[in-house]
Amino acid sequence: MNALVYHGPGRRSWEQKPAPTLQQPTDAIIQITRTTICGTDLHILKGDVPEVPAGLTLGHEGVGVVTAAGSGVARFKVGDRVLISCITSCGKCDACKRGMYSHCADGGWVLGHLIDGTQAEYVRIPHADTSLHPIPAGTDDEEPLVMLSDILPTGFECGVLNGEVKPGDTVAIVGAGPIGLSALLTAQFYSPATIIMIDPDPNRLEVAATFGANHGFTPGEAAARIRALTGGRGVDVAIEAVGIPATFELCTDLVAAGGHIANIGVHGRSATLHLEKLWAHNVTIRTRLVDTVTTPMLLKTVGSGKLRPRQLITHRFPLHDIMHAYDVFANAAREKALKVILTNP
Repeated sequence: MNALVYHGPGRRSWEQKPAPTLQQPTDAIIQITRTTICGTDLHILKGDVPEVPAGLTLGHEGVGVVTAAGSGVARFKVGDRVLISCITSCGKCDACKRGMYSHCADGGWVLGHLIDGTQAEYVRIPHADTSLHPIPAGTDDEEPLVMLSDILPTGFECGVLNGEVKPGDTVAIVGAGPIGLSALLTAQFYSPATIIMIDPDPNRLEVAATFGANHGFTPGEAAARIRALTGGRGVDVAIEAVGIPATFELCTDLVAAGGHIANIGVHGRSATLHLEKLWAHNVTIRTRLVDTVTTPMLLKTVGSGKLRPRQLITHRFPLHDIMHAYDVFANAAREKALKVILTNP
């Protein structure tokens, strides 16, 4: 089969690899029909995730068809169409029983991180019964469902739920990329009074406005504009959706006393925490790796038409053109790219 292979920071190639085979009775083999590229993949290529070994197939999102299932797989059979969760969970360990699938004792974020991932023609999914979701019968369009592998549950769980967004809140989301926009879409479940998007890219701020943002500011103007909007108070919830020190530190500047900061971004460098300013402000700072516990609910919400993830997709490529797709995604501002869809065959 062909796969997108990581060869160390800044190095990737589309090359032939042996097709995966069942290794455990609980495994399934999935033929990928749709996959995508995540900002986390770009962090890996920058060297921000050093534990990723050279030779690994990247990718942790996708939908496909079961082509083989181990004897211990009960929920799925050959021919079933499935959504792949970015988080692998055994469903039995202490962490899984607490809903912390990202800390599964025999899983967590492993696809495209510690084991071969989904940017390939086939992928092996450990613990298939608890790491795959059936695509609802009658679903003809698979493209939007790829957004449910990672970015929508990530924006919702790590941003909206960790930020404890409530009706009437003022919410600032720093970063109007796919993850920040996913937080924007799902924050509206809770009827905040005002959602402010912060990004240096004017195009992304325009897109955010069509998704429901009330205001869009550049990072340089954000602090002053938000002080003016809130009478100097700041925002109730600040969501960091980039993964660099400056954006986290901006969140700490924007949050009001008693407010919440929810970090989503993958950070490869330390950020300064200004406790000399924050210590008396009753600010809650929360971090999290997505657990995907909300994926079944989000699937229902998409199925009902209440959530429309298709609007996050801007570019489409055949899977074999993934090298070009990476170039487009890595130059998102120039290409006006949000999410790309890669189709196989």
